[in-house]
Amino acid sequence: MATAKKKTSKKTTADKKAGYTGSSIQFLEGVDHVRKRPGMYIGGVNKDGLHHLIWEILDNSVDEVINEHATEITVELDKDHCGISITDNGRGIPIDKHPKLKIPALVAVFTKLGAGGKFDGSNYKHSGGLHGVGAAVANALASSLDVTVWRDGGRWKASFERGVQVGKLKKLGASRGSGTTVHLRPDPEVFKTVFFDPTLVRTRLESKSYLHSGLKIIFIDPKAKGPEIFFHKDGIKEYLGKLVAVRGKAQVHPGQFQLERSKDPKLEATFCWTEATEDATYSFVNGVPTPDGGTHEQGFRNALGKAVRAYMQTHKLEPKGLTMNLEDMKEGMVVILSCYVLDPQFQSQTKNRLNNPEVTGQIEGAIRPALEQWLHENRSTAEAIVARVIASARARAASRAASSKVSRKAAGSLRLNLPGKLADCGSSDPRKCELFIVEGDSAGGSAKMGRDRKTQAILPLRGKVLNAEQASLNKVLANEELGNVVKALGCGIGKEFNAARLRYHRIILLMDADSDGHHIATLLLTFFYRYMPELIRRGHIYLAQPPLYRVIVGKETTWVSDDEHLKTVIAGIKRGKPEIQRFKGLGEMMPATLKDTTLDPKKRVLIKVTIKDELATDRTISDLMGKDTGARYSFIMERAAEAELLDV
Repeated sequence: MATAKKKTSKKTTADKKAGYTGSSIQFLEGVDHVRKRPGMYIGGVNKDGLHHLIWEILDNSVDEVINEHATEITVELDKDHCGISITDNGRGIPIDKHPKLKIPALVAVFTKLGAGGKFDGSNYKHSGGLHGVGAAVANALASSLDVTVWRDGGRWKASFERGVQVGKLKKLGASRGSGTTVHLRPDPEVFKTVFFDPTLVRTRLESKSYLHSGLKIIFIDPKAKGPEIFFHKDGIKEYLGKLVAVRGKAQVHPGQFQLERSKDPKLEATFCWTEATEDATYSFVNGVPTPDGGTHEQGFRNALGKAVRAYMQTHKLEPKGLTMNLEDMKEGMVVILSCYVLDPQFQSQTKNRLNNPEVTGQIEGAIRPALEQWLHENRSTAEAIVARVIASARARAASRAASSKVSRKAAGSLRLNLPGKLADCGSSDPRKCELFIVEGDSAGGSAKMGRDRKTQAILPLRGKVLNAEQASLNKVLANEELGNVVKALGCGIGKEFNAARLRYHRIILLMDADSDGHHIATLLLTFFYRYMPELIRRGHIYLAQPPLYRVIVGKETTWVSDDEHLKTVIAGIKRGKPEIQRFKGLGEMMPATLKDTTLDPKKRVLIKVTIKDELATDRTISDLMGKDTGARYSFIMERAAEAELLDV
């Protein structure tokens, strides 16, 4: 007891010395709190957070469209892409004084968190803005923001800097019609990089035009040839066709399900099945994208599973001994789900996920009977879909049988059924383990001798592996080289993928620094993207950067990665004649050289493989690696001017 009292006494003394009293508690509100903790409001100060400022203002304009007060939105980037203007022909933000705050309503909207016209549902039945903070947050994080409103026969302007009003609301003169323009420039004191990506903005605007048929959106990029106009009379039906085309996978049948429901919850849904191995769901709530899904997507999944299963049972199409689950039914699907909820509850201010529990049953109740009826009325389409589902289930069963043969035991125990060519590492902690997939037995031999045996495993491959873009799952599993990769990783493939069983947290592709090596790396990346995409999404795939040249000047050695790097190195040599050696392949390198340049974590350079744009990546792989030679020809010809050397 005496010891405990002594410790308490010391802590109290330390607190007094630190001066931790009531005055130490800070109180931030409004603009100050947003600027101090921007991540709480926009998710972060990275590229996504920066563009979230646009989405907050844009969604306010779209809410005018949803509630039938506007028909046109114009979005214009500044010349330097560091600012943006958004204009709508809606009602215009009110400029009269707020009865409680005693300031113009427009000023309240852009300076007071919680000030908005969307709480009671009288002015906006459906809206993406809910909390009355979006405009104020965007304003607080902008170095400058100007709002121009025209309504009631006049035109007014208010200006702000970092969330604080500059001057007073000014009347600019008379005007016809009504609407609002907001021009903002993000604050470089808050964001690491201030630059709006025109491709990202264009993609969001185009999706908005599909979701709200009849809405005209004009996008102006000063660096482009001219304005782009997005207007889609057929709405999400047309959007689905575009998404299927972009993904580059044919539909299993031309049939396309579509449902439009006008009563609450208002709903639009359309989907089809394709030959892809991955499914894609694009969901929206009140016009706002929900990339993390939520209760509306769960309602759709419930409806899908029950409707397809009911159809198969009615027509006795269920194969004996084969278990089918929801993942089999979803495989290859492209889905667009857009619903309008009266009082949506999102997971956060960034609105990535819907949480309303009642929406699950509402969506299921709307889609399930309609889908069942559609299947019964379109027998040829339904039978093609059922065949697709059964094929998926059988492939999954084959995958499970293959992956179940591989398991990683605890440290010191026997490891079963690993590839014979695999030189495994000693550690049993996947977080510390690396697998180098190496081109050829010769390079594999050098890598085995130069590696750290405790944490680095080596798997040599023979020649160019199978093109997974043109092969079925069964054919992939039957391929010896890719089969060895699957066995070594231990995490399963396709729908049986389980990240918890992954044996190595770094998977490093180590190929020769020439065109053949690049081709093999591309084939492997195609395989991972099509059948084990989570490895890329979770950041487990890397590209090694072995040197192509060794340049020696006197006693100094420089390792050079490519021809451009070589030109730079040679240009920088002031004295002496360089001795240049070009490596024909990794097999030419001594183990010590390979270790120093490529294997040693302290000296090597790795490139992490990431997916920035799923849709663009999907299309590029389909064009380059698919069966359609026309798409590949077009891709090459469009970029022919960029190539200095074409290796055929």
